[in-house]
Amino acid sequence: MHQIEGKLLLIHSSHFFSLSPAIQVEIFHIFYNLNYRSILYMTHDHHATEDIIQEAFLKTIYNSPAVENERQLIGWIKVIVRNLVFNYLRKMKKCRHNIDVGSVFIETTSCGTPESVESLIEAKLLEEQILQYLNRMKPEYRFLIELRWKSGLSYYEIAQELNMTEERVRQKLHRARDLLKARFFRRGDK
Repeated sequence: MHQIEGKLLLIHSSHFFSLSPAIQVEIFHIFYNLNYRSILYMTHDHHATEDIIQEAFLKTIYNSPAVENERQLIGWIKVIVRNLVFNYLRKMKKCRHNIDVGSVFIETTSCGTPESVESLIEAKLLEEQILQYLNRMKPEYRFLIELRWKSGLSYYEIAQELNMTEERVRQKLHRARDLLKARFFRRGDK
């Protein structure tokens, strides 16, 4: 705490950008050290942690309220950091839960981010597991799922190809997906 005393209040100054680059860097390092561990503990991702620190730093420079002392400023910074981390975690949770049978076969990401090697490997493993479960399903269900997600056919096109109503195709696909999900999520219970 002795290292940051007084210096962090300079971030609050409307003249932050008029400070020397060396002092700006020093203030950033103080800010970084103040927040890094707690953010990393919650995100488990070094790069995300650095992004959150950078965004929090900029928000602090441009939007910090009038404070009487450094302790109040640090409290405000902690609130900003906490909110940014929660937003990040919400986004990541949403992205993780958006993976489904269709997204594996169509090979798109639901989060709009470039795919990393890890996510490509996870998608490939997920696809292999799904294919194993598909092979154990009734041929009728397996065929419907493959037409819908591997071939990318619409309900109408499947109905035309199989000479059945769209509603019947929807019902059978719904049952097939439910069966596949049930088998997939039961795998950990063995």
